Amino acid sequence: MTFLPLSCAARDLPGRTLLTLPPEIDVCSAPLLYARIVSVAHARRLRLLVLDLTRTAFMDSQGAHLIHDVRRLLRPHTEVRVAARPEGLPSRVLTLTGVRRDVPVYDDPAEALTV
Repeated sequence: MTFLPLSCAARDLPGRTLLTLPPEIDVCSAPLLYARIVSVAHARRLRLLVLDLTRTAFMDSQGAHLIHDVRRLLRPHTEVRVAARPEGLPSRVLTLTGVRRDVPVYDDPAEALTV
C-alpha cells in the first residue's frame, strides 16, 4: 500500500471555493478529506463549492460517500459541484453510485466555477 501526502488545495474566489482533491480517495483518505473540506467550507461564506477530481486517478465508493456527505452537511444556500474528467474513474464511480443525480458534474474546474 502506498501512502501519498494528503493534499487538498483551496483556491478562493468571491463566494466560491475550488478544492483540488488528491490523486487517490479511498477508505484511508476519505475521513481526513472530509474534515478538511468541511473546515474550509465552514470558514467561508460560500455560495458555491467545487470539488476538483480532475487529478484524481483512483476513487472508490468512499469518494462518492464523501461528496454526498459534504453536500448534506453544508448550509442549504451552498451549492456543491464536481469537476471530473468524463473518461476518468471518479466520473464512473459518481455515475454508478448515483451521486451524479444529486451533484452536478462538469468536465473541467473552470466550467464548474461559472456561476
